Amino acid sequence: MIAEFPDKLQFLFTPKRYKVAHGGRGSGKSWGFARALLLQGASAPLRILCTREVQKSIKDSVHKLLTDQIEALGLGWFYQVLENEIRGKNGTEITFAGLATHTIESIKSYEGVDRVWVEEGQVVRKRSWDVLIPTIRKPGSEIWVTYNPELETDETHQRFAVNPPPEAVVVQVNYSDNPWFPAELEAERKHSALVNPKDYAWIWEGQCKPAVAGAIYYDEVAKAEQEGRIANAPYDPLLKVHVIFDLGWNDAMSISLVQRHSSELRIIENIEDSHKTLDHYSAELKKKNMNWGSVYLPHDGRHKDYKTGKSAQEIMQAMGWEVKITPNMSIEDGIRMTRMCFGRMYFDKTKCARLVQCAKRYRRAINQQTGEAGAPFHDEWSHGADNLRYIAVNAESMTNDDFGKMAPLEQASADADGFFF
Repeated sequence: MIAEFPDKLQFLFTPKRYKVAHGGRGSGKSWGFARALLLQGASAPLRILCTREVQKSIKDSVHKLLTDQIEALGLGWFYQVLENEIRGKNGTEITFAGLATHTIESIKSYEGVDRVWVEEGQVVRKRSWDVLIPTIRKPGSEIWVTYNPELETDETHQRFAVNPPPEAVVVQVNYSDNPWFPAELEAERKHSALVNPKDYAWIWEGQCKPAVAGAIYYDEVAKAEQEGRIANAPYDPLLKVHVIFDLGWNDAMSISLVQRHSSELRIIENIEDSHKTLDHYSAELKKKNMNWGSVYLPHDGRHKDYKTGKSAQEIMQAMGWEVKITPNMSIEDGIRMTRMCFGRMYFDKTKCARLVQCAKRYRRAINQQTGEAGAPFHDEWSHGADNLRYIAVNAESMTNDDFGKMAPLEQASADADGFFF
């Protein structure tokens, strides 16, 4: 059977473990992947799984796209389209499922699959990949992935485009690679370049965005990337290292190590964890043997814990740290201050990767009826964003003077014995 294919997608017919296409709108990558799977399934009996991160119903899947391509290829005589699956006369089976609902045990039923197509791969989580990939183990089995990248740090983009595995073909496919790019989309593309230049490169050219759509610090992060302020920020032993805490227990504890040089704020490391006591963090910090300045706690650092009768401030002071309390400021005032301060911030790309991620993903809740933005979301990204805000609020009080130096560590450790938070 003869079928038209863009040159960029010809690799779909050459055996490889991973076949990945990423790019912008109008590239024809999903159309091509669907067509290639149907042709291969018509040539030999295959078990094909079409999946994505979340599939609440068959309408969320590529079922309709495959059905349309069956008709376009004239394969209606061969494929039987059912409500939840597609069957070929030679025994080929095409099924549909969401990855998020599966566990290592429940996904074992797919061990005999020949082809997996993961659509909308940009939102697939690390957990899902770690469950899926070892399951697809049949000799000659292949994993196909299509996606429009969002952030460079997204799991799928890092896993396949930045650090591709062995036996992988990874291509970028855009509208310019599609010989059948329709005139209607060409008009839309040109209009987008005029009215939405900020998102044009992401929508149409498949480039990663500096931050998620609607991110509070979208412009600030974009400028930091353009100016090369997310790079290598090494420790300078001649400058004090200030420790900024966003306290948490069940929620994440976010801690940043910051050095100030003139007007620059160099964030050399960020630590995020949960269910660890303050004495644990204190011990881990002291192991770094840095030129310590002050510890900054949020305003609730003065509050006494009912279990210990001690506040976080008292505990950290007992362990030898010079402790300061972050001024109590509204979240909105703190966000405004962070925006003003962002241009002075330098981030270590490796050691502050999580903090940068939080800045890229910190956004507001949107009222579904009015479309108006509300308060920032409290989610997994908000703890790092809170920490970033505390850095900005305390920036002017960070000095390189010696009065912030710690007390002798041996005596401090003895004084702090038994204190927990």
